[in-house]
Amino acid sequence: MKKKALVTGAAGFIGSHLIRELYRNNIDVIALDDLSGGYKENIPKEIAFIEGTVNDFKLLERLFEENKFNFVYHLAAYAAEGLSHFIRRFNYTNNLIGSINLINESIKHNVECFVFTSSIAVYGAGQVPMNEDMMPQPEDPYGIAKYAIELDLKNAHEMFGLNYVIFRPHNVYGEFQNIGDKYRNVVGIFMNQILQNKPLSIFGDGRQKRAFSYVGDIINPIATSPMNPKALNQVFNIGADHPVTVNELAKMVLSIMNKKDYPIEYQVARNEVKIAYSDHTKAYNVFGEPQNTSLNDGLQKMYDWVKLVGARTTPKFKNIEIEKNLPPFWLK
Repeated sequence: MKKKALVTGAAGFIGSHLIRELYRNNIDVIALDDLSGGYKENIPKEIAFIEGTVNDFKLLERLFEENKFNFVYHLAAYAAEGLSHFIRRFNYTNNLIGSINLINESIKHNVECFVFTSSIAVYGAGQVPMNEDMMPQPEDPYGIAKYAIELDLKNAHEMFGLNYVIFRPHNVYGEFQNIGDKYRNVVGIFMNQILQNKPLSIFGDGRQKRAFSYVGDIINPIATSPMNPKALNQVFNIGADHPVTVNELAKMVLSIMNKKDYPIEYQVARNEVKIAYSDHTKAYNVFGEPQNTSLNDGLQKMYDWVKLVGARTTPKFKNIEIEKNLPPFWLK
């Protein structure tokens, strides 16, 4: 009998890749998304789509009553880490309370496994390379919310037997990314700015280091984790191994897009972790060696897709709660 999965955030970036992988693996998928950051066209016609939010617990109650979900893959979140300082209520309502609604239903309906995409934002600063044995010390409300959900899942397992798998991906890029969002996803921001003939914007001096992860390299472990006994009730870093500076990334994007001597505007530095990359030994031991797409090849794949969809406008975010210390660039 086919397994059935609920995927939240399914019209978004990673979610749209995940539902395709699950469908290829003969898993029946219900795709849920409120389309606040995703696009309906990201959902293949073969997959059942429901427009809705995890904040709507009545909707979740109905979905769980009408479907026997074996697995829940929870990817829905507003993942603008830097902006989370200024949207604290919005952040915790959408990223924390919405997740608890989903965990509640998973407990009540005996879901076999709850897969959660957390973030290396839970680690905070000064812990590189980040590994799963380190004590999380998140430095922003986004990371705090993610870590709170991790703790709640651990508690739900101990109290109710809900199995879980937690992934901490980082700086993921690739096809289906929302390049119109100016608050997150630097690769998409760069490509969208170039398509619109706008200068590249870099916060601070551009020496921040990140390991940028091609989306195609992380999907299979996430998709198959509920069926892997070694993965159950574990936390895994997942993503690329080799960090580069934001300045180096900008040069690579400009080269891929055949732009020479392109203007770069350095913005006022924002409050962020300067160096962030993680160790993936634990994931390799459980899921095997990944594809390890090179950054240059991954950027080329993303740009090939971006050329097809074109530039996207950036809608004004209407949920800013605190303007004090908000980077001026975000006020535009």
